[in-house]
This record gives sequence, structure tokens and C-alpha cells, in this order.
Amino acid sequence: MALRIGVLGGTFDPIHIGHLRGALEVAELLALDEVRLIPSARPPHRDTPQVTAEQRLQLVRLAVAGEPLLRVDDRELARTTPSWTIDTLESLRGELGADDQLFLLLGWDAFCGLPSWQRWTELLQHCHLLVLQRPDADSEAPEALRDLLAARSVNEPAALCGPAGQIAFVWQAPLAVSATDIRRRLAAGCSVRFLLPDAVLHYIDAHGLYRAPN
Repeated sequence: MALRIGVLGGTFDPIHIGHLRGALEVAELLALDEVRLIPSARPPHRDTPQVTAEQRLQLVRLAVAGEPLLRVDDRELARTTPSWTIDTLESLRGELGADDQLFLLLGWDAFCGLPSWQRWTELLQHCHLLVLQRPDADSEAPEALRDLLAARSVNEPAALCGPAGQIAFVWQAPLAVSATDIRRRLAAGCSVRFLLPDAVLHYIDAHGLYRAPN
């Protein structure tokens, strides 16, 4: 049978319960074999993360330990080039069978920013796009994406067929958690318990990550 693999990339600076719940809910909704969490080494569209790529990778490993549907993939850390998503998808495709399905998970903001991504028009050659959107979202996609949505979107995520090429929206009520807010709280010496898995928080505390310099 064809594999069904989800892909969730990001800086994970740090990884938190919002990332994990979103990935797990999609895995269960679409009966995926797994979702691969892929930390960016050199994110091309964001500021350089506060902690090293190796430390962020370790945080993700700790976060998913014991959850069989979530897996860590460190391929972007092995590259010396910027962490372009198209390169990652091409690499994954080279390891999978022709019939295996790839699903790239994107938040609404990231989806709207696709026209600024490297070779973005080629993404759907390698994967389906799953856009995670809140039920109360009222913003519209940019004009550059409207023709693509008209041609490639399906009404229900379960209707995605074939190995790649389509777009579906997954309506979620995301947890109001952000890595930016977590970093701010840590720098201020405030508690972030229950916003992160305990193992992640213990690693951050043990290594003094995100703390304001003395």
C-alpha cells in the first residue's frame, strides 16, 4: 500500500504544544502513517534562530519521543544551503515510491507567502498542500494564488488523491501559543510550563536557553 507522509517544517524555536497538536490532529484526521517534523537549519524567510540548529533538533526529538505518529527528520541540518522547502520535498520524493503521498502542512500565513518561496510553483509536483486555517479566518489569499486555488483545491482533505498536486484546507482551532511569546516569557524569567512538553522545558532550563544575559 502507498505510504501517506505528512511534512511540517519550521524553525521550532522552540517547538511547543501548538506545533505538536496541529501535527497530531492532521495525522489522525487523514490516517497518515507519520508526520515528519523537519527543523530548518538556515530559514530563508526568518531571522536567525536564537539557539543552534543542533539544540533545536534536540528539542524536537524530546518533544516527539514516545509518539509513533510524529517523527523527526534532520535532512535540512545536513545541507549547507538555505533550507528551501522545494529542495526538501525533492529529497523526500527521491526516497519514496511513485505512489506514496506527501502532504505539506502549512499555516494560513505561510500559505499566503508562497509566492516569495524558492521555486514555489513546483511544490505541487511533489506534494499535496494542507493549509491549516482557523474556522473564523476571514482573510483572502493573495491574487497570485487565486488561480492556483481555483485549479487545484478540493473541498475535503479526505478527497485528496494521487501522490501530489492538490490543495485542501484543514479547519482547526489552534492553541493560542507562539514561539515568540514563549521566548519573551523565558527572557523575562516567567514560567512557560504547560506551553511546552516537560522534556523540552527541562532541556531549556538545563542549558539556559532563551534566557536574558546577566
